[in-house]
Amino acid sequence: MGLSSRTPRKVAVLMGGPSVEREVSLSSGRECAAALRGEGYEVVEIDAGEDLCQKLTDCAPDVVFNALHGRYGEDGCVQGILEWMGLPYTHSGVLASASAMDKIRSKDIYVAAGLPIAPSRLARKAEVEASHVMPPPYVVKPYNEGSSVGVYIVHEGDAPPKLSAEMPAVVMVEAFAPGRELTCTVMGDRALCVTDIITDGWYDYDAKYSAGGSRHVCPAELSDEMTALCQEMALRAHTALGCRGVSRTDFRWDETKGKDGLILLETNTQPGMTPTSLSPEQAQAEGMTYGEFVAWMVEDASCDR
Repeated sequence: MGLSSRTPRKVAVLMGGPSVEREVSLSSGRECAAALRGEGYEVVEIDAGEDLCQKLTDCAPDVVFNALHGRYGEDGCVQGILEWMGLPYTHSGVLASASAMDKIRSKDIYVAAGLPIAPSRLARKAEVEASHVMPPPYVVKPYNEGSSVGVYIVHEGDAPPKLSAEMPAVVMVEAFAPGRELTCTVMGDRALCVTDIITDGWYDYDAKYSAGGSRHVCPAELSDEMTALCQEMALRAHTALGCRGVSRTDFRWDETKGKDGLILLETNTQPGMTPTSLSPEQAQAEGMTYGEFVAWMVEDASCDR
């Protein structure tokens, strides 16, 4: 993708930050920064700390590439700062980012849009540790984190889980959805191909970001009907949440139930861009280089101010 005369020349890539997904964000940010330089942009890498506003003021970018993950960077906080500063930025805006990060709120939005989800509820950490708050199997996880951070699977016959001290006082408990792990990226108003994620167990943090932690079949070996259904649901989730730019929606599919076995898990408004990440892989399967993919995001950047 060549640069036009109207293309922003200076891009600030936000990475790192204070969330538990800091290391993933640093990896994503470095990859994006290198690719954007390769596409002809002037790039400034910024570790997003308390002095973020000053750093942005000092470097005066034409556009901001948001490569942050997790709280503060993916939940509407940084998006609000960028709106206030009048800086165009990649990915979703304040409301869509906040809604997608809050797993309970996003589920309400999916239901209103007619999308299938697994039953879930909020519960206090002490309540979850004292007794089963729903019949096993179920999953316990924070309701406002990503990258499978702090996920517990409780199987039939297990005792109530003992949660780590890092888990918040209120957690989400969700009925376990069996089946294949599928995911589909949306790029603007277009759904890319579907990936089948194959692991030896749960698709947790290590499986996502460690070399060899998982195997991706991209495009997934699905019928045309199932591929189209995943793409349709990913687009509907993207639209219902009010996302813009790139998002990625994750599914579980119980093959024994056919189309009725497809359950929507969550939508990531800022998918990972590391060497093992899914969205760049899907873009490549659609004929785009990594550099073209990130350059498209820069060209798509906007500000609602």
